[in-house]
Amino acid sequence: MSGKRIEGYTTDPSALIERVFQQVAESSMVGLPFYRAHLPVKACAFHLFEGQWFGALLTPWMLALLVLPGPGQRWDYRRADERLALTFPQGNIVFRPGEIAPELYYLSCSLMSPVDLALDAEQAIALAENSVRLALSLPVRHESGIDTGRRALLRGTLSTNRS
Repeated sequence: MSGKRIEGYTTDPSALIERVFQQVAESSMVGLPFYRAHLPVKACAFHLFEGQWFGALLTPWMLALLVLPGPGQRWDYRRADERLALTFPQGNIVFRPGEIAPELYYLSCSLMSPVDLALDAEQAIALAENSVRLALSLPVRHESGIDTGRRALLRGTLSTNRS
């Protein structure tokens, strides 16, 4: 499909993602041994980040981070075997292209597949939402010369060595 361009989504694609993945769930995933029937198909915490839609997708068989093109964007089509490292505040995250029907093209990074059987629906949704927040959180760095140990903080001796 050389030369194919993917148009950006002008509005939050959560409803589309849920609809398409619910169809996949019902048509080809139900009954498989790793299918967790107690979990919903849910697009979690989607919002624009640097002009692209970013969030997590929870299904009865996986949890993944997704990136979709945002308003006004035109992505080049990529094959499913390609990998892209995208830079987030926490560091690089490797994504791979995915497409379900012509209407849903995305980049995904699997976080859990299959989803842990011990997670109930509420916990799994919270994990998905927290995964998005974590990916977008500013990293905490321990600079040399700063004693950040708990004992130093409790003793009131937290200090920076400024030479």
